[in-house]
Amino acid sequence: MPPEPLCTEEDISALVHAFYARVRRDDLLGPVFDTHIDDWDRHLVKLTDFWSSILLRTGRFTGAPMPRHAALPGLNAAMFQHWLALFHQTAAEQPNQAMARQATEAADRIAQSLWMGYQFSHTPDTLPRGLCHG
Repeated sequence: MPPEPLCTEEDISALVHAFYARVRRDDLLGPVFDTHIDDWDRHLVKLTDFWSSILLRTGRFTGAPMPRHAALPGLNAAMFQHWLALFHQTAAEQPNQAMARQATEAADRIAQSLWMGYQFSHTPDTLPRGLCHG
């Protein structure tokens, strides 16, 4: 008998929608996202596919997040850390805490990777610094 899945697609959708609703209301991150996302409905579908691919290994996500994030102007470590703090807060509120733990571990790795890639892209002659965990 196959093992129980970590979560359902509905669990993932609830996490993604709750998190990005919080991001959109956020004074620091909301304006950044709203400047660069013109169709939130389509973006939320893509983000749900992304997290489904990570948490359930569905392979539904296609795309390359690194170049898109690296192209954004004016990001800094504090923004990535704030994104992570909001993600952790939202995940902690989810009923499925097994999924929340997996998702926050993945989010930590993703944020670290995107921040390192961002630095490589914007300051290629400087050794990148990792995100501090707070």
